[in-house]
Amino acid sequence: MNGKYGDSAFGFEDLEVYAAARELRRGVYAMAKNLPEAERFVLARQMMRAALSLTNNIAEGYGRYTWQDTIHFLRQARGSLHEIADDLNMCEDQSYAQESQLSVLKDQSVKVLQLLNGYIRYLRNNKQGADS
Repeated sequence: MNGKYGDSAFGFEDLEVYAAARELRRGVYAMAKNLPEAERFVLARQMMRAALSLTNNIAEGYGRYTWQDTIHFLRQARGSLHEIADDLNMCEDQSYAQESQLSVLKDQSVKVLQLLNGYIRYLRNNKQGADS
């Protein structure tokens, strides 16, 4: 496996939404590691948990048997994405990060949200025969 689309053993790694969420997770982790000491055990851990939950739920949903289960986990991922957005707002409110870094992460968050919503819409529209 060389990391290109179509080469993953599990399949979810080939999803555009997973790749975008994974990139966002990397950025969130980098920001969390640079938060002030006072936030390392609260905000930083929360941000990291939400970012990990985002990608975990996309992966778990992909591995589910029915389209309904997949959508359920994609909705969970969407909830984690909204947590990340709120955490980024907290970082902005407290001036914990540069505006440019926050802007990149917020833009990535919007892209992931659009991809999640598109994937959910795709699954709903193609549900007939999807469970066989």
